[in-house]
Amino acid sequence: MDSVWPEPRKKLPPRPTALDPYKAVIDGILRADLDAPRKQRHTGSRPRTIDEYFEVERPLLMPLPEEPFETGRVFTPRVDRYSQIAVRTNRYSVPVRLIGKRVRVMLHASHLVVYHKNVEVARHERLIAKGSCRLELDHYLEALIRKPGAFPGATALEQARSAGKFTPVHDAWWAAAVKAHGDTEGTRALIEVLLMARHIPYEYLVAGLATALRAGALTADAVALEARKAAQTEDEPGPATSSALATGQPPATVTFLHEWKLNHLPPDTRPLPSVTPYDQLLRRRASGGDHREGEAQ
Repeated sequence: MDSVWPEPRKKLPPRPTALDPYKAVIDGILRADLDAPRKQRHTGSRPRTIDEYFEVERPLLMPLPEEPFETGRVFTPRVDRYSQIAVRTNRYSVPVRLIGKRVRVMLHASHLVVYHKNVEVARHERLIAKGSCRLELDHYLEALIRKPGAFPGATALEQARSAGKFTPVHDAWWAAAVKAHGDTEGTRALIEVLLMARHIPYEYLVAGLATALRAGALTADAVALEARKAAQTEDEPGPATSSALATGQPPATVTFLHEWKLNHLPPDTRPLPSVTPYDQLLRRRASGGDHREGEAQ
C-alpha cells in the first residue's frame, strides 16, 4: 500500500543573480555596520547614522532646565514619638527634635531623603523587605545624653554595630570610661564623643579614640584633641609622626585641652599697661586734702 503523504519536492538549485559578484563587498559593509557602536549604525533604509541625525538636530534643541527634574515620589508623614516615620510599609528614623512635626519625604528607587522646611535632615538607604526598620544612632544622641541608661539596649546601637559604624575601638573606650567614671558618666562621655562626629571626620575620631585609649585619657575633650591632632598630622606630617606611622601605631601621648589652647594662642603685640594716668588722681586727692585742712583752720 502506498503512503498517503506525497513525495517531497526536490530542492531547486540556487539561481545566479546580478549581485553575486558583489556579495562579499555587501557582506563586509553589513558586518562593519553591525560591529559599529549603536549610534553609528544605519537603521533601516536611512542613509545617515543616528549620530549624523543628532548633529543636525542639536542646534534646534532647547537648553536643559537649571533645576533637575525630580523623579522621586513625595510623602508627607508625621514623626511619631519614637522619632520615626512610616514610608510605605517600612519605618525610618529622623532627628528627635522633629517629633510631632510633619516632614517631606522624597522616595527614590534605592534611597530616600527627608526634608524639613526645605532642609535635608535625614537620608537612608531604601528598605526592600516589608515591615523593616532602619535607625540612625546619630538621630537619638540628644535624647540618649539625657538618659544614658537607655544607650546599651538601644536598637539604633545594634544597627550601628552591624553596619560597622560603632567599631570595637568605641566599645573598648566605652568599657574603660565606664570603669573609670561609672556607668552613667562613662556612657555620657561616649555619647559626647559620638556627637563630635557631626563636626570631625569619622576616621579622625576613631584615631583619636584609639590614641586616647592607649594613653588612658577617658574624657571627651581628650578624644577631640587627639582627633584634631590626627587631622593636623595628616595635613602636615613630621619626622616623629612618620616614624610612628611606619610602625603602624600613632604615639600615645595626650595633651590637656587648656595646655593646647595656651600653646596655640596668637602673639600679643599690645604695649605693656601703664599706671601713669592714675598719678593724676593721687595729685587731685592730695590737693583736695590740703584745701580741706585750710578750711578747717
